[in-house]
Amino acid sequence: MDARLDYSTGPTAAKVFKHFVAVGRTLKASPLPSVTQELVALRVSQINGCAVCLDMHTKEAAAAGETSVRLNLVAAWREATVFTDAERAALELAEQGTRVADAADGVGDEVWARAATHYDAEQLASLVVLISFMNAVNRLNIIARQPAGDYEVGQFH
Repeated sequence: MDARLDYSTGPTAAKVFKHFVAVGRTLKASPLPSVTQELVALRVSQINGCAVCLDMHTKEAAAAGETSVRLNLVAAWREATVFTDAERAALELAEQGTRVADAADGVGDEVWARAATHYDAEQLASLVVLISFMNAVNRLNIIARQPAGDYEVGQFH
């Protein structure tokens, strides 16, 4: 499959792409644990069906030492015993933040409260930005049919 667009070329797309890369770097440097970031990125990308982001974040998480068991269980995190309560709260927030069209009220107060018990205000802000960012990147990749499989660890960080 060939991509419909190359976001690194053209004056507008190239400028925007640079900003997206900068956002990704800023999030990586945030106080939100990197393991949580990768798990959330994976879950959002699974829900949206973004193969290129699944490729990227699976490889990044594995390179950072994440186990194949945990990576394989992200899609079924509710039934898996391998995630911490904090990770589970982040994954739940990621799901509701991604599936806003499926829920009339968006992210529920109980879901927010669970996340807030595990993350401080700065981490919560990073988590919300990460969820929104991943949804945007997923859509860019899906619309342009970016192919998956060729990502190399560290390529965008």
